[in-house]
Amino acid sequence: MKNKIAIYVRVSTHHQIDKDSLPLQQKDLINYSEYVLGSKDYEIFEDAGYSAKNTDRPKYQEMMTKIRNGEFSHLLVWKIDRISRNLLDFCDMYEELKKYNCTFVSKNEQFDTSSAMGEAMLKIILVFAELERKLTGERVTSVMLDRASKGLWNGAPVPLGYKWNKEIKFPVPDLEETLTVKYIFNNYKDTESTSAVRNLLNSNRIKTKKNGEWTTKTISDIIRNPFYIGTYRYNYRESAHGKKKKENEWIVLEDNHEGIIDKELWQKCNDIMDVNAQRNNARFRGNVKVHVFAGLLECGECHHSFYSKQDKPNQDGFIPSFYWCSGRYNHLGCNQKTVNENIIGSFTFNYISNLITVYKTLRKPTITKLESSLLTGLPFKDVVGIENIEDIYNAVCFSPSNKFKKVNDTDSENNNNSFELDNLKKEKNKFERALERLEDLYLFDDEAMSEKDYLIKKNKINSKLSEINSKLSELKKNIIPSDELNFILLADMALLTNRISNMTKNEDINYKNLVIDAGRENLKEFANTIIDTIIVKDKKILSIKFKNGLESKFIYNS
Repeated sequence: MKNKIAIYVRVSTHHQIDKDSLPLQQKDLINYSEYVLGSKDYEIFEDAGYSAKNTDRPKYQEMMTKIRNGEFSHLLVWKIDRISRNLLDFCDMYEELKKYNCTFVSKNEQFDTSSAMGEAMLKIILVFAELERKLTGERVTSVMLDRASKGLWNGAPVPLGYKWNKEIKFPVPDLEETLTVKYIFNNYKDTESTSAVRNLLNSNRIKTKKNGEWTTKTISDIIRNPFYIGTYRYNYRESAHGKKKKENEWIVLEDNHEGIIDKELWQKCNDIMDVNAQRNNARFRGNVKVHVFAGLLECGECHHSFYSKQDKPNQDGFIPSFYWCSGRYNHLGCNQKTVNENIIGSFTFNYISNLITVYKTLRKPTITKLESSLLTGLPFKDVVGIENIEDIYNAVCFSPSNKFKKVNDTDSENNNNSFELDNLKKEKNKFERALERLEDLYLFDDEAMSEKDYLIKKNKINSKLSEINSKLSELKKNIIPSDELNFILLADMALLTNRISNMTKNEDINYKNLVIDAGRENLKEFANTIIDTIIVKDKKILSIKFKNGLESKFIYNS
């Protein structure tokens, strides 16, 4: 068989600039193949930036596949530790090489396995290579512990609320992210529930440091992290999410850096979390507030979004939400005051009700009649007109895309789809509750389950939720045309048609009664389905923009 050489070269990230560089390895091995092994028939396999502690390397795996196919007579490396520093991995590889009549050659150690002595020397050298790796690991661990004891950073991900400072080589507060961290601690102190805080963050479209969605575990990790009060803790767990080490192994330095959370607030939140860990948190989930207009409001002064929060109960027992501009809350120069949801809800739903009434009752009205009909009711007593009434008139009366097209109530296919939609929503709610219970069990009961079992169960639930969400998306496409805003059909889906239709004939919609009759979840789903943005200023709604692009801009008399 003609000699064909597989040349394998590798460097880890720690060797990129030292004498074991890739170009040097390649040059030496090519010369060795040509002048010592007498073959110019070679193929180079190069793994740059991969450790030799295991064989999970792309080019290594490709090379071994070709060796199994009988394509090479020799495997040539620069040094034995370029191929592996793990004795078991190397022995497995060497057995395969012998099986496929492939000779192993190390250029620097000057041996090949075609002789018994070469084979014995190979195994002896590999033992010492593995020993060197373990000793190096111990030295690195010792250095990192020493650095941590001096308050130096050891390269973990920078926490939310901080950013990397190249000059001092340590995280420093990030002014924008700091606001999010304070928002989390303050709301957890008030709600005593990570689920409630998670819902607030997601409904207000506040993103995580990686621009993702919030989970109860993410919030729990933030509240438990003493880094936010200036305490540097190192060697706390066996791995990033592993078991806690013994307390005498921790390195804890108080007042090591600038904190962004008051120590008293941090301790109070952690005390609450400790108490929650000892009891059933299901009662908190029942009190999680649904804010109908969360994520839809925009400030007419600074154009920031609005935060939402539960207000104190009224005398009649109704507990409203209130919204305040994030620009004002975060001291960004905005002067807008908080606004109660009764103001927004009464105005918005009465306006939508008037739009439905216009569709049902008016046949080619004049612009003046249309504007008057849209502004009928007490919520519009200070509104003198609609700035872009011509656009609305054309959309209602002459829109080629049939934005107000009536849906055939006898369409059995839609009825069947709606029935299946309801069942899927119930299934989704069931699995979402199961996921919350699983998270609480894992977070607050150390003996309940291992991280492995938690992840397996979590992945199964998430897989089922993904399947349900896909089916929901497909059904909604069939029920709601993606390029139309069909108010009548959407109102039917949100259980609002009868309520709105009956009340608009004789009276204004009472928002409190609407909340009681339809439920906050249904109202929120309805609002988020058809509304894109509501701009608010001085406790007045300046405009409502719908998902189909239709926008109503209101003119006030003062």
